Amino acid sequence: MNHTNHNPSPKLNKVVPEAEDFLPLLGTDYIEIYCGNAKQSAYYYMTAWGYKPVAYSGLETGNKSSASYVLRQDKITIVLTSPLKPDGPINDHVNRHGDGVKVVALWVDDANKSYLETTKRGAVSVFKPEVRKDANGQVILSAIKTYGETIHVFVERKNYSGVFLPGYEAWSPSVPVESVRLQYVDHMVGNVGWGEMTTWVDFYAEIMGFAQLISFDDKDISTEYTALMSKVMSNGNGRIKFPINEPAKGRKKSQIEEYIDFYGGAGVQHIALATSNIIETVTELQRRGVEFLRVPSTYYDTILNRVGEIDEDLEPLRKLGILIDRDDEGYLLQIFTKPVVDRPTMFFEIIQRKGAKSFGKGNFKALFEAIEREQETRGTL
Repeated sequence: MNHTNHNPSPKLNKVVPEAEDFLPLLGTDYIEIYCGNAKQSAYYYMTAWGYKPVAYSGLETGNKSSASYVLRQDKITIVLTSPLKPDGPINDHVNRHGDGVKVVALWVDDANKSYLETTKRGAVSVFKPEVRKDANGQVILSAIKTYGETIHVFVERKNYSGVFLPGYEAWSPSVPVESVRLQYVDHMVGNVGWGEMTTWVDFYAEIMGFAQLISFDDKDISTEYTALMSKVMSNGNGRIKFPINEPAKGRKKSQIEEYIDFYGGAGVQHIALATSNIIETVTELQRRGVEFLRVPSTYYDTILNRVGEIDEDLEPLRKLGILIDRDDEGYLLQIFTKPVVDRPTMFFEIIQRKGAKSFGKGNFKALFEAIEREQETRGTL
């Protein structure tokens, strides 16, 4: 498994001086989504999103309890897992949350040390370090709890040459797959409940050594009807960024409240995926049927007055609905899908950074008004 250079752009890896890096993280190893039908979900991510099939675990590999399909595009690895029997933790997770992220796995050099450093600071253990072996070597895994039922698995794979993990076999179905040029996970956003922001900001600061990059309050992120608060936590080398959202008081139900209601608690709201050419990526995703949120076309009438000169022609951005924002280090282009599952919960962001380190604060109002229009059609605003 090629995990070389999880550090795709030095510009994105500005060291955060406040982060105490007792927990060096090399990158995002994989994201595991528990879902009702992993086989059909895998087909969607292959054909619509361009992920290549990599590995499989199931009855044929001796796994009697679940089936998992591993997909990869550049440095992004997703695992789709469904239960094979009517009871158990995967069923419970799917019943409660629908399809959603269970595992955010972090690539580390030492899974024992990662576990010891975090648990001694107060992390709740999911499982102690365990060695898994096959003919290709060994992987050491350990895990801790985070918000909701989401967990972090520490993955040490320096002594392993297999396709994914022991217990998985190479999987290559005859499905034509064409990449949409997604590169790596830029950040992952967690939604937490009322009054829980500080708890989880402190968790990432004190237990995992992250620093707070930026903070937005309800004055920054509000519309006529709804509001939320957000703080962005980053590890020491900047390769892992976890914004945390909490609802704030508004006249109507915010998107964070809607998520928590339908997800049944805190969880991963969206995964931001980086591309080097957002116009090409989004054009192809839309052609394949992926639906995106749209802001009013008037957004583009004055956007260049706000963000200044950009390299791209404005017209394809307007046509596709891509948003633009600038900070003091450059600008970014971003767009958000509608929920990719039946519940109004998990979605994806596509982002292209042209120097900017920020998260699109200037787009919040237009974006959340677009989300509110979707909420209104669902009758959940």
